[in-house]
Amino acid sequence: MTVNEGTIDRIVRVVIGIALLSLVFVGPQTMWGLVGIVPLLTGIVGFCPAYKLFGLSTCAGEKPA
Repeated sequence: MTVNEGTIDRIVRVVIGIALLSLVFVGPQTMWGLVGIVPLLTGIVGFCPAYKLFGLSTCAGEKPA
């Protein structure tokens, strides 16, 4: 897996992932908050399978594979 997410993209994904996961513990306490695992993991790893599928990359100066 090659990195296909830029720094800002990764930060945004991690923040959104944590915010969604917090819905499991606070607020409405719904299990839908577990959806936050996806953006959290893709932000940490730096690879998004959907970007790969569509040939996208948010890395500066790097062309998608």
